[in-house]
Amino acid sequence: MAEQINNDNQITAFYPIEPQDMIISTENVTSTVWENNQPTLTTMFTSSVQAASATGQFYYSVYGSEEATGSVQFAIAYCDADGSGSLLYNPNVNGLSPTRTNYGQYRNLILGDEETSFVFGNQSSSYFYALPIERAGYKEEILPGVWTLALSDGSGNNIYLTDDSKLGGAAVFSEAGRVYNIVTGSAGNVYTSVTQPQGWTINSGSYGFLLPDIGVILLSGEALDGTVADSGINLQTDRTSNSQENNPKLMFEAMDDASAISPSPGFTLNSQENLSSDFIFCRARSQNSNYSTNPSFISGSDGAVLYNSFINDPQVYITTVGLYNNDQELVAVAKLSRPLLKDFTKELLVRIKLDF
Repeated sequence: MAEQINNDNQITAFYPIEPQDMIISTENVTSTVWENNQPTLTTMFTSSVQAASATGQFYYSVYGSEEATGSVQFAIAYCDADGSGSLLYNPNVNGLSPTRTNYGQYRNLILGDEETSFVFGNQSSSYFYALPIERAGYKEEILPGVWTLALSDGSGNNIYLTDDSKLGGAAVFSEAGRVYNIVTGSAGNVYTSVTQPQGWTINSGSYGFLLPDIGVILLSGEALDGTVADSGINLQTDRTSNSQENNPKLMFEAMDDASAISPSPGFTLNSQENLSSDFIFCRARSQNSNYSTNPSFISGSDGAVLYNSFINDPQVYITTVGLYNNDQELVAVAKLSRPLLKDFTKELLVRIKLDF
């Protein structure tokens, strides 16, 4: 690659870019997920039209404000390995229903094996709730270790959920990328006790999975259906066969009821994006780029310098740097914010940043 320094909008010379003139840097940029750049979602709404439609058998869309003015923030889908909690596609074919379809989709996406079951912590689970975050809300991934989800049973029994990324253990990798267990806690700080050293429930394992690379949260039905003594909220998931039980509504109400609790109501979530940048340092040495082909500098007829003082003491202005590949094809142009004076007594260093 080579750089081209332009004086007074005229081409002057090419200079090769040495390996030490290029540096690659990566930085993490965090941002909010919810609409209006809000870090915490404290008001939630569903669409009665969507819930009553055919798609309502598969998932509920959740809005951050009234549907007329808001946008979808995430969805709630109930997933059941036995197909319970929803009507069968065909009454003569047992188990094939929207909830089983949901379960199979997430099993293929995350586990990549139709014969494998979900294991939350140390307990196998045959039903769970999936919360896929609206893709338009984040650029690359969900940020682990900072989010909090408050849930309530509506009777004053509340729990806070986060992930265990701050416990020091490495993430487990699945077909969908990193997997962290969901535990009791807030903003990545795990609530532990003698009976719950890992922040899990006593009898049902962890509360689910955080999959930051695909923006999905899975919440264990068994853990949330547990009693208060077992650190659940007695969600009462209905697993009746061939019956539309609206289990997503149970989850929505648990989240909506928690919007009024204190001190940390609602659903706090952030995203993260890794930005890679190329820094290229273009140099014009004291002996280089001091002359120009601009008509104000030389005569167009014979190429002579117009002013004798410019022969030994030229005064030019650097305005543009062009980057070329080895085939001398222009691949990038950098315009300086203002022309920079260049003569034999000055050296110019321009730092160019390329984000990708």
